[in-house]
Amino acid sequence: MIRALFLAATALAAAPALAAPAPVHNATAPAASEGQRLANLFRESDESQLRRNPIQALFRGDMRYAPEFGDYITDRYQAAEKAAGVADLAALARIDRAKLHADDRISYDVFKWQTELTLKGYRPDLLKVQIERPIDHFSGFQVFVPDLSSGEGAAPFKTVADYENNLKRLEGYIVYLDRATARMRQGLADGIVNPKLVMKNVVDQLDGIVAQGVEGSTFYKPVTHFPAAIPAAEQARLKAQYAAFIRDRLNPAHAHLRDFIKAEYLPHARDSVGLGQMKGGPALYRYLVEQNTTTQMTPQEIHALGLREVDRIHGEMEKVKNAVGFKGDLHQFADFLRTDPRFKPATAAAMRDAFIDIDRRVGVVVGRDFSVIPKTPLEVRADPPYREKTSAGGEYNSGTPDGSRPGIFYYNSYDLPSRYTWGYETLFLHEGRPGHHFQISLAQENTNLPAFQRFGGNTAYVEGWALYSESLGYELGFFTDPYQNYGHLNDEILRAMRLVVDTGIHSMGWGRDQAIKYMLENSAMSPTDATAEVERYIAIPGQALAYKVGQLTIRRLRTKAEQALGPKFDVRDFHAQVLMSGALPMEVLERKIDDWIAAKKRS
Repeated sequence: MIRALFLAATALAAAPALAAPAPVHNATAPAASEGQRLANLFRESDESQLRRNPIQALFRGDMRYAPEFGDYITDRYQAAEKAAGVADLAALARIDRAKLHADDRISYDVFKWQTELTLKGYRPDLLKVQIERPIDHFSGFQVFVPDLSSGEGAAPFKTVADYENNLKRLEGYIVYLDRATARMRQGLADGIVNPKLVMKNVVDQLDGIVAQGVEGSTFYKPVTHFPAAIPAAEQARLKAQYAAFIRDRLNPAHAHLRDFIKAEYLPHARDSVGLGQMKGGPALYRYLVEQNTTTQMTPQEIHALGLREVDRIHGEMEKVKNAVGFKGDLHQFADFLRTDPRFKPATAAAMRDAFIDIDRRVGVVVGRDFSVIPKTPLEVRADPPYREKTSAGGEYNSGTPDGSRPGIFYYNSYDLPSRYTWGYETLFLHEGRPGHHFQISLAQENTNLPAFQRFGGNTAYVEGWALYSESLGYELGFFTDPYQNYGHLNDEILRAMRLVVDTGIHSMGWGRDQAIKYMLENSAMSPTDATAEVERYIAIPGQALAYKVGQLTIRRLRTKAEQALGPKFDVRDFHAQVLMSGALPMEVLERKIDDWIAAKKRS
């Protein structure tokens, strides 16, 4: 799971890029080539998007709009973003794709696919059911703004201006919270509301933020350790300014939102948990399935695929159970793995050290499978306490292209007895190297790509790559311990179960308890993890479908290439082909690999 990129994309509504007005050309100037015209469109579109979505610029390390928070939720913003997508497609249609070089054709196809799909999301009925539910416990602004402003996230705190810019952004955040409250009131009037359990989790989050007080607040952290270059007088001024702002503005804003949810929203929130039970929900879920999988698969097809994958992986688990000599069925084996003390982390520090050691071991062998290694460093950190209860077992936060901010692998040590050592290797391969860290960093560092390919993407590719990366553990020398091998299979079956459970909840009427029961019966997950997973699917429908669909596609393309090329196949070349164009929709990725196979055959 990618914390920063996912939250930024969902919370900012992932609007299409806003195209700038077409430049006026000198009549005597030489005509631009199709490739130049395409590059100009991408550049103008990206520049305009960053002006309208300043937090996206901040995550990139672009400080030009650092004092700004952005709009994101007004009718004016949504209308402008929709108009931008229409303008972008019109400009793209005036470029002759047949005259482009191969890499530019890929960029053309990705840009067209992304913009068309985003525009579909602005259909009035789909936009309404999204914008009137602006906050949940997984992707709401209240989840990632504290980290952004903590001094440990994307926003830098190196100069006096950095500190002042943060307060200016937080003023915009307070405005956003008020506007989100107004949107939720619209939802109440229209019968478009989130489930009770989601909003109870939001209340718990807001309670936690307010309970921190002032000097214990995550937002106060930047003024507890200043860079030496900031003069003492400025430090004192900023410390007082931050304390007053948190006390008088920020904590009251969070309390106001919390009180509104408790008093006005929760009494009318849904007892049901699936989109299928919400007004406008079935159409939104079909759109979210397409958006997240980048395919035309139906919920029913995905549900059936998940059931088949669960059965297949159970067969692999049986082999591990038999190999370690366990007497009993898979349910009993899962209970053993959940309860035996040998599989419990001794301490949170021991958990950290284990992940650091896995990172070291990956570094020694990863060159076997990869010809290009990211320059961006990777750090291992614990999940911050304010979000650990509702966070996944591990998450990735991207670094900046210039390496000034590292990529971060977050591990979750909340409820330590519910964490299992047998899941360590597969978790790190997914969230760290060669999973999210390689894919995101290599794209960001590739300055030959247009910005939307360097910094954008789709969930099927991003999460599909990370799940595929887990399977590379076998060829990189991991999973030699049968229990770590089981941990990999347990994670893989989680992604297969997601196909069953997400579609079950949102398309087939499953309830929360039914979904949790299914996950516990089919894996060695703890009740804590299974509950967090199911409540995540309830909060962000469709996202969990992307992992398995993307992974199966990448694995199928690798098998196709291996069979077609025989001795000419080089896994390092294959991985470069998959990674070095950014996150591609599945159909575009397949065309690229087919073209690569054809070229290799001719060589």
